[in-house]
Order: sequence, then C-alpha cells, then structure tokens
Amino acid sequence: MSFKVALPARYASPRLPGKPLLMLGGKPMIQHVHERALACGAEEVVIATDDTRISDVAEGFGARVVLTDAHHESGSDRIAEVATELGWRDDDIVVNLQGDEPLTPPDILHQVAEALERHTDAAMATLCTPIETVEQMLDPNVVKVVRDAADYALYFSRAPIPWDRNVGRDVTHRSLEGCHRHIGLYAYRVGFLKAFAAMSPCALELTERLEQLRALHAGARIQCPVASHVPGQGVDVSSDVERVEKLLRG
Repeated sequence: MSFKVALPARYASPRLPGKPLLMLGGKPMIQHVHERALACGAEEVVIATDDTRISDVAEGFGARVVLTDAHHESGSDRIAEVATELGWRDDDIVVNLQGDEPLTPPDILHQVAEALERHTDAAMATLCTPIETVEQMLDPNVVKVVRDAADYALYFSRAPIPWDRNVGRDVTHRSLEGCHRHIGLYAYRVGFLKAFAAMSPCALELTERLEQLRALHAGARIQCPVASHVPGQGVDVSSDVERVEKLLRG
C-alpha cells in the first residue's frame, strides 16, 4: 500500500511555545515523531512547519521540510498546502500525524491509511479506543465518538456520548460498553483534503471545537476502526514532558 505521512508542527503553541523543539531523551520532540513516521512504511514523510527554527532543526536530522503559511488554523490546512506544493495526486492518501505525539505506535499509522484505502466510499479515516473509566467519559479533553455498524463515525463530541438515559445524573456506575475515545490521527484522500481546507467551519465545529465535524456536516463519511494499539501520551502542557520522557526511556 502506498501512502504519505505529514507532520504539522508550529512553533507558537499557546500553552507550550516552541513545543516541537523540546528535548526528550537527548532529541527534539519532532525528531521522535519523525522516526515513528519513518517506521510505518510510508513512501514519503514530510514535516510541515511555519517556522524556520523548526525547519532548521528538522533538516539537520535529515527530514524533508515544507515551510507553510503562518496563518493556518489547523494541521489539516497546513497539510493541504503541502499537498499542493508537492503536487500530490487527488487519490493519494496522506496521514496527518501531529508533531507532539512522540509515542505513536508506527503500526497505527499504517492501519489508518489502510482503513481509508479499503473503504473507497470514505473521504477520511481515523481511529478510536475503548473508554475505560467514567472519569475519561466525563473529561471534555477526551473526545468521544459514536459509530454505526460498519465503523463509520456518526458523531464526535467532548460530552459523554452515548448517554445512558437509565442512569440519570448518577453516572459513577454506568456501563462503558460501546463507549469509545477518538484518537486525533487522520488519513485523507488528497482531493478531499483540499476541498475540506476550503470549507468554512460549520456551527457544530465551532461549538465543539472539533474540525472533523465539518466533514460530517458536509456529508463526508469517516471510517473509524478500533486502533490495533493504544497510542502513548502526547505533549500538551509542560507537566507532560517529564512523563513522556520517562516513557521514552522505558
């Protein structure tokens, strides 16, 4: 199977500026992510950044880099620019791997690309994992997804979905059967990615702050199988750095 991986990496993270260049185990974080991407079997791996500090470091460890516009709202927009710049075909598959996910198992990059290739009626593919605790279910930072019988996404939300009406307000003992956490890893067909980046955000997307709702609102189908491995923790805030570094050492 032929697919590409693009790593969007911006310098001006509001919660952790310069995040892609944070040192983890003697390497900048973006290098760890790049190594995971190289190990997944992709034909091409590209780092998409808006900052020369990141591009200089990435080129120093041998990565292919495309400098993109600094005003993109999302990684999808940044990768759409890369696809145009590099002349990728509309039927090419590209996986969006965020530059702050140094513990991503390489096999799930291949899995999400393969899910899109096998489902020709899907415009996108992503992954999910079972929710294991009520705390995860209630956490708005844990994005939930509900799917149909063929593993196509029906809806994504920061709220607890599905909601068990029989439990009422006391959710401490509710069953988590069929409850899934969304993993923010996407595969796109390049033609759809370009169209998606040109769409205006919809009301649902603006309410939930989840860009994949724009695709569902437009009528696109998103294939969402359960991930073969649960990805490790990403780096969002400074307190994540030490935990991730320990996991990398271990």
